[in-house]
This record gives sequence, structure tokens and C-alpha cells, in this order.
Amino acid sequence: MSKAAVTSAPITIKKRGFLHEMKQNGFLYLLTVPGILFFIVFSYLPMCGLVIAFQNFSMRYGIFGSKFNGLANFQFLFQTGDIWRVTGNTLFLNVLFILFTTSMSVFLAILFSEVKNQNFKRITQSLSILPNFVSWTVIALFLDAFIEPSTGMFAKMAKSMGYTLDFYSNPGVWPALLVFLRVWQASGYGAIVYIATIVGIDPQIYEAADIDGATRIQKITRITLPILKPTIILMSLFSIGRIFYGDFGMIYALVGDNGLLFSTTDVIDTYVYRMMRMLRNYGMSAATGMYQSVFGFVFIVVVNWIARKLEPDSALF
Repeated sequence: MSKAAVTSAPITIKKRGFLHEMKQNGFLYLLTVPGILFFIVFSYLPMCGLVIAFQNFSMRYGIFGSKFNGLANFQFLFQTGDIWRVTGNTLFLNVLFILFTTSMSVFLAILFSEVKNQNFKRITQSLSILPNFVSWTVIALFLDAFIEPSTGMFAKMAKSMGYTLDFYSNPGVWPALLVFLRVWQASGYGAIVYIATIVGIDPQIYEAADIDGATRIQKITRITLPILKPTIILMSLFSIGRIFYGDFGMIYALVGDNGLLFSTTDVIDTYVYRMMRMLRNYGMSAATGMYQSVFGFVFIVVVNWIARKLEPDSALF
């Protein structure tokens, strides 16, 4: 008996046209319009102002009337040497912020997930998130009550022991102080993402570990942390994307215009603000902002490439 040849017809996928797609998912596309308009108005249209970086800008003549000076603003910026100081401070402080805040957020998330008392867990989680909603100006006022040279609590304690303590004239202590305040302010709020990831872990994995005799520490190190790894990398990439941007609200509220502390606390954002406010040099300010944006973009592309090599699922693109 001869076998009949079986031929499989190729599967064709009918391409949907633009009108059909809009008819099917038009409402979903409509939901994206406010977000798209937001980025167009506040992120893309302002890019036209970058032309100021190449001008001897004057408020009197505006963008269209000011004369172009080529790369003079960038040349003067790098000749002053200030740009290297503020760039180093920005990178150094942001690296410390990312490392310590991420570590503490992961620690708090694991700690909250291990607490069995639900009432105690709710209270502690709420207290850890609360500092995120306190203004840096208010935090600066509270900090002043502790470190003010004449009336601060720490200053009085040091004076009673025969020492003189003045935080506002000692730049060396401020990186540690800023990191402490950032961790206190942001780690509780940052733990929310990691708590959500831990909650989504299949409980059967932990039950199987219990059957195998795993201790609580072993379950954390061999189950929880490996599952959290992609989320940690992704959240770190988001933070690294703004590594060239100092927290202006934080730094300026706590340090202000105290020149004694600039060697360790002056970042690019406060430098640009001070340049605009005191020198009225808009061209150099725009040049500094452009330098900040370009190097920030290059940095995130490089770090994303490294992340894609190490953990492809955690890369941004």
C-alpha cells in the first residue's frame, strides 16, 4: 500500500493595518497620549535651548539675537578646573547613595518579609516610608538642631568633654553625613519594589527548602537574593541613569552657599545654579548642563551594555 505524501501548507499571518490596530486598541493608545505630551513638552522641546551653550547669550537679545561664540563656553568651563571638582563630587556622592541606599532597601525588604506579626510589620513599614515625604528643608532644620556650632546637641556634648565641634567648617564629614541622611530618607520607600518581588515568589519554593532542612539564612541567600537579583540590577540602572545629576534639593537645602564645604559637597547642579544666580552667565550654565547630559547618556549606555552581558533580562534596552 503506497503512502500518501503529506504536505503541510505554510502558515500565513495576516498583517493588521494601522486602522484595524487603532480600532482594536485605540483606547489603550489614547491612554499613552498624556505621557507622550508630557515628555514632548518638558523633555524634547527644551532641547532647543541647548543653542545657548554655543552663544554669548544675553537676555536683552534672546536666543535669536545673541551672537554665537563657538566652543568658548566649554573652553572656559574646562579651563577653570571647577568642572572636574564638581563632576568628581557628583559621581562620588551618587555612587555612595546608590550602593548604600540599594543595600539598605534590600535589607529592609527581606527583614519585613521575615516578620510574621502583621500589625508590627505594617507599623514598621509605614515608619520607614514616612521620611520620603519630608521636605529636605524641614530635614535641614532638624539637622541644624543637632550640628549647629553653638546650640546644637552634638556641639554641646563635645563642648562638655572639652572639644570644639563645627560641622559647617569641616568638609570631610559631609559625605558620610549626606549618605546617612539619604539612606534614612529613601531606603524605606525604595524597599517597596523589592517587597513586591518577594511577595511574588512562589511559596512552594520555600516549602521545598524547609523539607530539605534549609535554615532561614540559607533560604534568604539561596532563594530570595537570587530572585531579587534582576530587580536590583534594573533599579540600579534607573539610578545610574541619573548618576551625573546631583540631588539639588538635598545638597542646597543642607549646605547652601557655604564655600567651606564646596570641596566635598559641590555638585554639578548646585554649581550651575550658583553660576546663573551670581555670575548671570547663562551660556556657561547651558554648556555645563549639556556636558552633564551627554556624559550621563554615554554612561547609561555603557552600564546597560555591561548589564546586558551579565543579566540580559535586566537590561533597559
